[in-house]
Amino acid sequence: MTETPDQAGPLPRHIAIIMDGNGRWAKQHGRIRVKGHEAGADTVDLVVRSCAEIGIEVLTLYAFSSENWLRPAFEVSALMRLLHSYLKRETGRLVEQGIRLRAIGRLERLDSAVRRELEKACEVTAPGRTMTLNLAISYGGRDEICDAATALAREVAAGNLEPGAITPERFAEKLNTAGLPDPDIMIRTGGEYRISNFLLWQLAYTELYFSNTLWPDFSRDELLGIIHDFQHRERRFGRVLEGGEGTSHDLEIKG
Repeated sequence: MTETPDQAGPLPRHIAIIMDGNGRWAKQHGRIRVKGHEAGADTVDLVVRSCAEIGIEVLTLYAFSSENWLRPAFEVSALMRLLHSYLKRETGRLVEQGIRLRAIGRLERLDSAVRRELEKACEVTAPGRTMTLNLAISYGGRDEICDAATALAREVAAGNLEPGAITPERFAEKLNTAGLPDPDIMIRTGGEYRISNFLLWQLAYTELYFSNTLWPDFSRDELLGIIHDFQHRERRFGRVLEGGEGTSHDLEIKG
């Protein structure tokens, strides 16, 4: 029986996903790695559509990390072509569904054609209010934190900000995700148990789910099951709730 979100429970506002396992999926099926990425793109369509239908406000997908530039040139080129074709194919559908596209990361490193297509897609989908699809491309959490610290340091050097006025809230305003809620759920597929430089600041109190499913095989049923589990979690954000037995140091990791 398919798990469904509990109408009486709180929906996560923001789901973030590390889409891992495309290469291993391709190997299992006797195909080249690029075919795994193509199969993974179909799962992106499924998850985006499902999250929008459920009522999720923000979906962040780790599409291409800063470390992915170190992969073989032919694979990087294939990934860029796949991103370009996805944007051309899906932008109209995103507009129809009211989904706003955003992108975070060091986008200046992208091929000019891909960057133009991405900028155009973000512009034409900007009026969307159903959901925000946030693509992390050429993204690294440490880069993001360094960039935010640099921006604040420049304000201090210019005399526009006192060092003592730097708060977590002020720091968050300089992050790529400014204006978005922190993730409630982070899902990593593919059986690995690490966050791989993804949203390092934002994941401080996120519920972490690690799935053994390879990304091309990730299903709507599994997504709904994770959301259902989240709705029955007690989130303390480091506090001990009245009448509770937990401590402020409890670590909650789901497998």
